[in-house]
Amino acid sequence: MNDRAFLGAGMKFPPQIDPGTGRFAVSAREQSVRESVYLILMTSRGERWLEPNFGSQMASYAFMDTSPTMLRMLSDDLRDLLLTQEPRISDVDVEIDPETKNGCLLVSIQYTVAATNSRDNLVFPFYLNAAREEPTL
Repeated sequence: MNDRAFLGAGMKFPPQIDPGTGRFAVSAREQSVRESVYLILMTSRGERWLEPNFGSQMASYAFMDTSPTMLRMLSDDLRDLLLTQEPRISDVDVEIDPETKNGCLLVSIQYTVAATNSRDNLVFPFYLNAAREEPTL
């Protein structure tokens, strides 16, 4: 059996139509793992009512000050979350650039795909204060 078969295949995220077949596009292997990590980060915990523990609580960090403590808490939470919810990865490292650029923190996630022992990464933009508007006086 091919070691990469364990990584699986599924509908591409975000959903797309394959122009050649007219069917939903499929992602497989390492791409499937990468999309799964992204989906975990983008889904708020409780959003999937059949899987209430799936997803992250990143939104709860949106209005916090970007102190070293907050960045460490977010980094640790994301690491534990990914190790718990994505069994195909191991050795997760999460680094957050403390400098915000246009209200955005860059979250760099590096992990090992367990079946192939290959390293991969994902840079995720986390927007702070996205819903906050400045009051007009």
